[in-house]
Amino acid sequence: MPASLTTGSVRVGVLSLVTAMSAMGLSQVACADLQWGDGNSYQQESSYQQDNSVEYFNAAAQAENRGDISALFNYEQMMSGGLFAMYPTYWRMNLDLNSQSPAAVAQFVRQYPNTVMAEKLVADYAETKAAAGDYAPIRQIANLITNADASERCAVALGFNHGGDTMRAMAAKSDVWLITKKQPALCDQLAMEMNDNPLISNQDRKARLKRMLRKGNTGDIIALSSRLGTPIPYSALGDIQLNTSAFFTRFNREPSSQINQYLYLYALGRMADKSYREAALQLDFDIKQDNQRPLRLLNEETRRYAYRILGVQRMNHNTDDGFNVEAVDWFRKSLDDDFSDEEAEYYAMAAIRFGRWDDVTQAISKMNVETQKMDQWQYWLARAYEQSNDAGKRGLARQIYQRLAKSNEYYGLMAKDKVGQRFNANQLGGNNLPNISSTDRARVMQNPHFARAFALYNADASRAYANREWNWAVKQARDNRDDSLIVAAARVAYDMDWLDRAIYAIDNSDSVNNLALSHPMPHQSAVVRYSQSAGIDPAWAYGIMRQESRFVTSARSNVGASGLMQVMPDTAKYIARNLGETYSASRANSGDTNIRYGTWYMGDILGKLNYQPVLATAGYNAGPNNAKRWQPAYGSLAADQYVESIAYPETRNYVKHVMENATIYSSLLGRPQPISQRMGTIPPTF
Repeated sequence: MPASLTTGSVRVGVLSLVTAMSAMGLSQVACADLQWGDGNSYQQESSYQQDNSVEYFNAAAQAENRGDISALFNYEQMMSGGLFAMYPTYWRMNLDLNSQSPAAVAQFVRQYPNTVMAEKLVADYAETKAAAGDYAPIRQIANLITNADASERCAVALGFNHGGDTMRAMAAKSDVWLITKKQPALCDQLAMEMNDNPLISNQDRKARLKRMLRKGNTGDIIALSSRLGTPIPYSALGDIQLNTSAFFTRFNREPSSQINQYLYLYALGRMADKSYREAALQLDFDIKQDNQRPLRLLNEETRRYAYRILGVQRMNHNTDDGFNVEAVDWFRKSLDDDFSDEEAEYYAMAAIRFGRWDDVTQAISKMNVETQKMDQWQYWLARAYEQSNDAGKRGLARQIYQRLAKSNEYYGLMAKDKVGQRFNANQLGGNNLPNISSTDRARVMQNPHFARAFALYNADASRAYANREWNWAVKQARDNRDDSLIVAAARVAYDMDWLDRAIYAIDNSDSVNNLALSHPMPHQSAVVRYSQSAGIDPAWAYGIMRQESRFVTSARSNVGASGLMQVMPDTAKYIARNLGETYSASRANSGDTNIRYGTWYMGDILGKLNYQPVLATAGYNAGPNNAKRWQPAYGSLAADQYVESIAYPETRNYVKHVMENATIYSSLLGRPQPISQRMGTIPPTF
């Protein structure tokens, strides 16, 4: 075990500098010049004892893994005043977080202000207390949480909801109220409890009830319908579950009460869960019955939402059944003023797929104002206006494109092509790394957040801790609008070959652009050589590599993909067989072999998928069979329409990022190719 520290009057800022420098292999500072890569130097005029707390960090982490509270108390004393002083205290408190008092948590935040571990402790505490149903402590520490994720926001809202502060509880309404996709358990709980919030209107309740009827969430259905004064009996829901067809037979004979209207939507949702085709036939039959009766069985609201159920369910089956324009027709028949963003996005995706541009415009108009402003939907609004016979709308489309073209992300690059602009890497520094002053380099090392990140990176510690400290440091610098600090930190990380954090820093800044840092090209000779051998574009290979691993050689996914190109073990075995090699897991994961295997596989998929790079990119992520399944059955399809309608959200975003990356890399490699030309057109399956 390392000797104990004597911290005395040592300042944290200076300890940050010394610790980080020590971690990077530099000797103890004593009246020495610290030389930087650019030939500049930083004068350190005093002598300070080396901060060994990073060594204690590893030992304390092992004590935390053992649950050894006594050892953690000892490390708190030994590490006091050091760069990592907060960690043993955090680990000790976190071992039994539910038993901690809000005062103890608040004291930790005061002792270690603006640190990522203080933020993590207080946020974790709110979630833990909410899960335990102990809400008063949450209200006492809520104002200390500054960077909450969805689950943490819901925990805070639950705290206020149980304290009678209904206004603050309502802050999370848009995040949870009409969501039917999977969300954190605390958010489901909050949505359920909001039913009793006096600021929730009956119109709100009816809107949520219809979604819960579609999803079949029994508890929500009973609670919401009761508050609306139309209580739905549990037994009625159970009967429908047992025999859905029998309900429709009864429904066609009974008066159409409000409860029966709700039960109709519930029954149609259960039938659609099994077969949207059968549900569509049932709805068509019931509407024909309506037209033959003096009094309709289905009121207009029920009829419209019944079609919404069909539209949503159809979109959920695109991967299995292929795309069909009937989804657009069903959404159009469901048009009213009660669309959730989730439903409107499904409608927009279906309309985009089939070039139903009026429906695209309609769908976007149903999204909330903030969602409509997103680059994604602004681009598609412009695409829709572009097809109009109205010269005014076509002019508006060009204005939108011109605004989007200021960005170099996917939609910005697409918009550039629309207005005749070309992406030019040289305008953003090209391959030239930024020159960083010695003052800014020193500021990086004097910043405790960056210093902790660098020290942990160089120590034998879990990379998760280093990444967390780094991400927090970038956030603090961004919040302070300190672009020069972000660039300097990214350059230091780049020089240390910590490329993924250099990329993160530039990508997560508001106004910094430097392509040498955000789009590095390690292993360039191997990437170019193996790409050419495989018959693929090196820019595309870099686009895949950047998205897959951020150039972390040791990267490993939760499904077993590994290396720079994130090659799955079974895929690596397939590649080795085709190359006439004996499979070796360690060799397949190594940098050079992993690049060779990954580029060979890219070429293999490209050949199997019509030599179409968008299809091959989707195939690299989701498998070639899925990429084929998403092709149009007949006729060609614009590549951007194909990408936007990919059924898997992960793959959809993956393809966009890879195409963006490849476009940028093509310019960096001196062979620029516009993104729309790169993406091309998607041919039919047959």
